[in-house]
Amino acid sequence: MQDCYIDIRYPAKACDPWAVYSATRSREQAGLKGTEGLTDLQKEIYAFVKTSGKVTIEEMMKRFGLSAKEMQTQLAVLRHCELVKGQRDGDKIYLVTY
Repeated sequence: MQDCYIDIRYPAKACDPWAVYSATRSREQAGLKGTEGLTDLQKEIYAFVKTSGKVTIEEMMKRFGLSAKEMQTQLAVLRHCELVKGQRDGDKIYLVTY
């Protein structure tokens, strides 16, 4: 029950400067680089973005069978670790690697 409350009250946000600062400093202190310390799913998502060059969130959801909320949660971690970012191309936003 508490997890549901936390998800509703404090959803993962992709654009959160404090989360980026915290994640990058924590990873640095732990000696983690690249995809070290990520879940297998996060590593797969990162690899897919990297090999695709650019990909939409909708394409990612279809590829991994995740809901919009689940995908946003996974991408928030990757964004906070500065592994992927959003990039506008015309009227679409794509995910690309740093």
